[in-house]
Amino acid sequence: MSFTRTFFITGFPGFIAKRLVARLAKEEFQLFLLVQPQFIESAMEAVAVISEETRVPLENFAVIEGDITSTDLGMDPDDAATVRYEATDVFHLAAIYDLAVERDLATHVNLEGTKNVNEFVRSLRHLKRYNYISTCYVAGKRRGVIREDELAHEEGFRNFYEETKYLAEAEVEKLKSDLPVTIFRPSVVVGDSETGETAKYDGIYYLIHYLRKAPFLLRAINVGNKQVKLNLVPVDFVVNAIAELALDDTATGKTIAIADPEPLTTSELFDAIAYVMTGRRSEFTPPPRLVEWFLSKPFSPPITGLPTHGVPYFFIDQTYDTSIANELLAARGVKCPNFNDYVENLLKFVDENPVL
Repeated sequence: MSFTRTFFITGFPGFIAKRLVARLAKEEFQLFLLVQPQFIESAMEAVAVISEETRVPLENFAVIEGDITSTDLGMDPDDAATVRYEATDVFHLAAIYDLAVERDLATHVNLEGTKNVNEFVRSLRHLKRYNYISTCYVAGKRRGVIREDELAHEEGFRNFYEETKYLAEAEVEKLKSDLPVTIFRPSVVVGDSETGETAKYDGIYYLIHYLRKAPFLLRAINVGNKQVKLNLVPVDFVVNAIAELALDDTATGKTIAIADPEPLTTSELFDAIAYVMTGRRSEFTPPPRLVEWFLSKPFSPPITGLPTHGVPYFFIDQTYDTSIANELLAARGVKCPNFNDYVENLLKFVDENPVL
C-alpha cells in the first residue's frame, strides 16, 4: 500500500501520544510508534483499540521497540533503516514529566534523549516536518509576559524538569536553520474537555481533591490568588492543535504556545470548582503570602494533598503570549475552550474515578 505520509512518534503509549496517534490515524497515513520494551504489550493493545475505533487497518501501524536514550534510539538496525527511509514526519513526545525528578535522570532522558532524536532526525531521507513537544515552563523563573519567539534566559528554574526541557528545546531550536522544525509548548495539560478523562492527578487536580474532602466547608476560604493566573489546557485541545499545525506549512520554523489565551486566576479557578461542587463560591480570601507560607511547610501536604514541589506553580507571575498560536489555529478552526465550560466534565470524571 502506498502512503502519503509516514509518522514516526516517540512517547507511545503515553496519554498525549496515544490520543495524538488516534487523531492522526487515516488510511493514507502510516504510523511508526517507538515504544520502550516494558510497554510493548500495552502499546499493542492501544493500537488495536485505535485501529478499531478509527477503522484504520492494523497494517498502517508499526510498534517498534526502542529507547530514545540509546544510539539509533535503541531500534533494531533493520527497523532503524526502514524508519530512515520511509518516515516523513517526526513527533517527539517522549520525556519524563515529573516536577520532583532527579537531575541525572532528567538529563539522561529529556536532554540526552532529545539529542539522540535530533541526530536521528538529521538522517531521515524524506523529512517534511520535525515536531518537538516542549513546555511553557521552559520559561523557568522568568516573570511577566513570555513570548513564543523567546527562549534564552538566565532567571533559573524551579526544578530539573524545567531545566532539562529548556536545554532540550535549545538543542531543537538549533535545527531550525537546517530542517523543517515546529516546536510546541503546552501549558498545564488537564483532562479531556468533553469526557474529563485524564491519566494523572496533579496540578489543578490537587485543588480538586482538596475541595472534595469537605466541599461546603473548604469552599468558604479561597486559597487562590487574584493576581496570578494558572494556564490550563484540555488534552483534546492540545492534540487537535498539534495535529492540525503539524500538517500546516505555515507552522514550519515556528515555536507555538499551546496555551489558553484567556486563563483564569487561581482564585477564579478555585471558585469555578467550588461552584460546580456546591453551588456556592468562596467568601474569604487570605493574603497570598500567608497561603504560600502555609502550603510550603512540611505539615501542609498531609492536610491539603498538594506536594511542596507543586506549590510554586500556583504562584507563578507568568503570562504566555499566544499570538502566533492564535493566528495559526484560527485559520484551522481550533480554539481553546474556557475552563468554566469544561470544569464540570473534569469533576465528573474525578467523581467516577477517585483513584487512577
